[in-house]
Amino acid sequence: MKPEENYVDLVEDIIQEVFDKELNKQEKICITLSSGVDSTLLATLLKHHFPEKKIHAVSVKFSESNDESKDAKKIAEKLDIDHTIIHIENFLEELPTQIGIVKSPFWDLHWFHIARKAKTLSDCFIAGDGGDELFGGYTFRYEKFLSLTNDSTPVNERIQSYLNCHERDWVPDQEKLFNKKIQFSWNEIFQLLKPNFDNKLSLLNQLYLADFNGKLLFNMIPLYRKFHDHFKLKYVAPILSDKLISLSTQLPDNLKYDQDKKLGKVLLQKILQKYGMDTFVTKEKQGFSVNTQNLWKRYGQKLCMYFLDESRIIRDGWINSEWVSKYIGNKDLEARYVNKFLGLLAFEIWYRIFITKEMSYDEKLKI
Repeated sequence: MKPEENYVDLVEDIIQEVFDKELNKQEKICITLSSGVDSTLLATLLKHHFPEKKIHAVSVKFSESNDESKDAKKIAEKLDIDHTIIHIENFLEELPTQIGIVKSPFWDLHWFHIARKAKTLSDCFIAGDGGDELFGGYTFRYEKFLSLTNDSTPVNERIQSYLNCHERDWVPDQEKLFNKKIQFSWNEIFQLLKPNFDNKLSLLNQLYLADFNGKLLFNMIPLYRKFHDHFKLKYVAPILSDKLISLSTQLPDNLKYDQDKKLGKVLLQKILQKYGMDTFVTKEKQGFSVNTQNLWKRYGQKLCMYFLDESRIIRDGWINSEWVSKYIGNKDLEARYVNKFLGLLAFEIWYRIFITKEMSYDEKLKI
């Protein structure tokens, strides 16, 4: 096992290798900047490695949601790089355009705004994608999962515990949401997740594997790629380089997640400490995220009531109208139910664009 300092140097060297390979000929570089570990780390190393290049950071501020842009501004000022904050009032307004680009029924497509702005600043765009999944960023999930499982926990119970750590992604009566045409099955979901937990890895490494294969590999990466291609952006994700992916699988657990301190991304934070930037980072895991319950009260509920009133996905037998009617009138819905309705809204818009072809990409969702 390498000394801790060697890992710190190795990660930094690999990131700088990516910089040299991908960015040497770029005069202007755009980077996404929250106040989290990943983006702060890359912005710090980028400025240190290329002090002469024009670097422009982009942050997002969503209405009535947690605002990281103020802390991101301080980071940009400390590093002496330009900084732009995108203000998003109605998170759902350009959903048809976003769905038209990705051609899939997703609603959380905030990356569209970042990529669009980045294109106005540079043809080259850098992001810290992969830091959470590869280096232990979802501390709230690890703590809960480890409290629900141990080394003797059966595979199916591990999978159920993993799902219980994603409560915002499903609802207890989810099987009643879908009509027979979809043939929803919890058993199929368990079978999809089973390879992540039916192996000889440690509990934490099983969790890391499930996160990597789920949110990152089959969600973020393909969706983000659609936006990068659409805006003709050269996208660089140093943390997702082959060398860092390989290295992350070999790291000692204590350099990812410190179970005693409930601290994640231990190794990445040590690099930030080296450059005196660790005190600028937000302590709680946040990232660019919208407060969905406030969004529901302000825009989401009215938009769902409008589009699902004469719903094509209900009429054509995909979604159960009784489930929709049971909850749609509740202004104070639990977050997990709000997320489900936003998913239905995205499904309905996708359906009208690509199936019934009665809706155009450029239509705006306003109330």
